[in-house]
Order: sequence, then C-alpha cells, then structure tokens
Amino acid sequence: MRKDLVTCPIENTVKLLNRKWTIVLIRDMFLGKKRFLEFKQNNPNLSNTVLSDTLKSMEKNELIEKRVSEQSTEYYLTKRGLRLNRILYELAAFGLDELECGEDGDLEIINMFKDYYANLLGISD
Repeated sequence: MRKDLVTCPIENTVKLLNRKWTIVLIRDMFLGKKRFLEFKQNNPNLSNTVLSDTLKSMEKNELIEKRVSEQSTEYYLTKRGLRLNRILYELAAFGLDELECGEDGDLEIINMFKDYYANLLGISD
C-alpha cells in the first residue's frame, strides 16, 4: 500500500484538488474548454502564471493530459480526471440546495440546473 494512502481518503482527495483553480479548470474541461486562452477567457481573474502552474500540477497528478500539435496545445481530462464528475455534481447540487437557492428556492429551477449538471457531467441515476 502506498504510504500517502495510509491516511484518510477524503483528506488525500482534498489535497489533490486543493489548489485554488483546480476544480474550476476541471469544470471548464467538462464544459468543453481545452486551450489556455479558453481557460483565461472563462476565468479573467486567473493569471497566466497561476494557470500555467495549475495545469502543470494537474498534469503531474494525472488529472489531465497535455496534447501538443503544430497548431495548438490542448488539455484533456484523463480517466482519473473524468472520475471527478460525481464530486463536481455534488458540489453543484449542494450549491443549488444550500447556497444559491436555499429553502426559498424554486424547486423546478433547482431541478432544471441539477439535470443540466447531471447531463454535462455524465451522471445517471
């Protein structure tokens, strides 16, 4: 067994995703973003240096794969990165239920957004 897995698996997962922009970039990739400029356009407060460092960290942690061609450099979620779909869905659902809409939220709108995220993230229950 790997030494870093001896602790709590939740703690290890949080450490993996703890870098400030990691979850946001994974979300962007599920939304179809693949290129550096697309990430920048979607997240204007993200500096080039931080974006570059975060992408390198995500690649090192095998969450994404970098593909370089003569025309462009693109980033894709790996199998490991794609497995985060349920975590992202639960974050979205929690946000809709507890933060965005709360008890006064329109259930129809909340369910519409949950269906959108379930479809986007490939969640089927």
